[in-house]
Amino acid sequence: MAVIIPAILPRSKEDLIQKLDALQGRVSDVQIDIVDGKFAGPASWPCVPGTEDATLFVARHELLPHAGSLTIEVDLMVEEPEKTVGMWVALGARRITIHAESVIDLPRLLRSLQRTYGHDKGFAPELLSIGLALNIDSELARIEPHLSMVDYVQFMGIDSIGKQGQPFDERVLRKIAIFRKRHTDIPLQVDGGVSLATAPKLLAAGVSRLVAGSSIWKSPDIGKEIEAYNSILESYGRYT
Repeated sequence: MAVIIPAILPRSKEDLIQKLDALQGRVSDVQIDIVDGKFAGPASWPCVPGTEDATLFVARHELLPHAGSLTIEVDLMVEEPEKTVGMWVALGARRITIHAESVIDLPRLLRSLQRTYGHDKGFAPELLSIGLALNIDSELARIEPHLSMVDYVQFMGIDSIGKQGQPFDERVLRKIAIFRKRHTDIPLQVDGGVSLATAPKLLAAGVSRLVAGSSIWKSPDIGKEIEAYNSILESYGRYT
C-alpha cells in the first residue's frame, strides 16, 4: 500500500507533540527523525543539549503521543543506534530505521535485533519492523547481503542527511531502478527531496512509501498538502 509519511524533525518535546497532534486523523504513518549531531547534524530532540531526555517518557511509563493510533517510525541518524533502539520500541515505535553507514558491524547488529525483537519474540512485521537506510553516495552492495534480515529499505533522496528542505537528488532514481530489478518484493521508501513534483517519479519507479518533511511543514495548509499527496497516490494506485 502506497502511503505518504510526514517526517518530523523535532526541535523539542513540545514541538514533537504539537506536530503529532496536527497529524492525528490526517495520516496513518509518521516518521520521527532523530539526529545526534555526530553521525548527522544539526542535532534534533532529544539529542539537543538542555532539552528533556526521551528516557523520561520511559521512566514515567508513557508512550509517544498518538502511538496507539499512528504507526510511528523512528529514523535513527545516530552513531551506535543499537544503544537507543530499545528505548524507542518501549515508547511505542513500530518501525525502526537504521542507517547502514552508522554501523561498524552491520550483520552483528541485525542479528542482535533479530534475537531481541525477532518473530520468535512475538514481534511480527506488523508489530515491529526493522529497515535499513542507504545514503545517496553509498553502494547497494553495502546492504544487499543483509536484506533477509530487514523488513524494508529506505533510500535517501538528498545529498546531505539530517536537515529538511534539501533539494531532490535525481541519482536516487537510478538507484531505485537497479534495486527494483534485483529485488522486486522488498518494500522501498524514499526520504528526502520528496515533494508533489517528485512524488510521481518515485511512485512510478516502484517506491511505495514517500517520506516528506519540508513539503508538508512549510505548506500554508498541511491538510490540503496531504490531500494533494493522496490524490497522486490514487492516480498511481494506492496498492503497489
